[in-house]
Amino acid sequence: MSRFLLPLLIAAATGAQALDLRLPTDNGALLVGDGSGYFQFVDRDFEGVKSTPWQGGQFGFVRDARRVGQRIAYARFHEGMDVKPTQRDAKGNPLDDIHPILPGKVIYVTASAAQSNYGRYLVVQHDLPEGSFYSLYAHLASANVQAGDTVTHASVLGRMGYTGSGIDQRRAHLHVELNLLLNPEFETWHASHFRSPNHHGIYNGMNLLGLDLQALYLAHQKNPDLSLSDFIRSSEAWFEITVPSTAKMDFITRYPWLKDVPTAPVNAWKIRCTRWGLPISVRAADQAAAKPVITWVKEDPIPHYYNTRGLVSNSGQITVSGLQFAELLSGL
Repeated sequence: MSRFLLPLLIAAATGAQALDLRLPTDNGALLVGDGSGYFQFVDRDFEGVKSTPWQGGQFGFVRDARRVGQRIAYARFHEGMDVKPTQRDAKGNPLDDIHPILPGKVIYVTASAAQSNYGRYLVVQHDLPEGSFYSLYAHLASANVQAGDTVTHASVLGRMGYTGSGIDQRRAHLHVELNLLLNPEFETWHASHFRSPNHHGIYNGMNLLGLDLQALYLAHQKNPDLSLSDFIRSSEAWFEITVPSTAKMDFITRYPWLKDVPTAPVNAWKIRCTRWGLPISVRAADQAAAKPVITWVKEDPIPHYYNTRGLVSNSGQITVSGLQFAELLSGL
């Protein structure tokens, strides 16, 4: 079914003003439950067995398998969806055009495909009632737009490709994300923690934290009236970071629906996060905090370190990476 037709049919059937969310290519397999037809496979070598599971192209903790007792944990987080091509030319190159998943404005296009693991990528800003969100499209063979262009669903952003590290022609795909912007002062934070240059300004992938786009599509299919704020706040909390009251907390200025209104003076801020660190609620804390600390983490048979992108140690303490993340998120 056409990526354009399905949202119109849903809206007509319900009479609702739906979030104008569309798939980024003509591959519609996601919405009919065909995972192998939608997600590009990954190469896996686990315990001496080589395989090409399509599940590795999904959003979430789906890569870098590790055995933990009788369980298998996936320690590497994948922040977007890897969409496989629907057509290739005689040389095997993908022919799929890429479209915005929401109307918006192009705010960034990489100057060179060699400057990022994303290869050639671009970012589109979507100013919605809940704030500004940022979709990212990576591994492009070519880009048809430039920063400042206004785009609609009919616009062609570029052509699917396989630029970036670790991708070959047979695994050509579109990597697509929908993100919150963490910190407008990202460049200062980056310079204080890394020696390598930042080629991408505030639109570096480290400053764009993805929501579960895969789950959003499926939830939106069931409920076209679903708002992004409701979707994010209903996400499963996995750990809580408490930060000092001196934190700038710039992200709750952009996404005020994340904050529960304080009923007393703020001595610290408690930030509830998903497994990968996406903030889903912020509330005032009674006890002061001198530095970021983990004040709650969900119990699970899988070690915390694997479950949280290394932000929380297995003993439930904040790690060095967790501290850096807390500084970026809260503006300390």
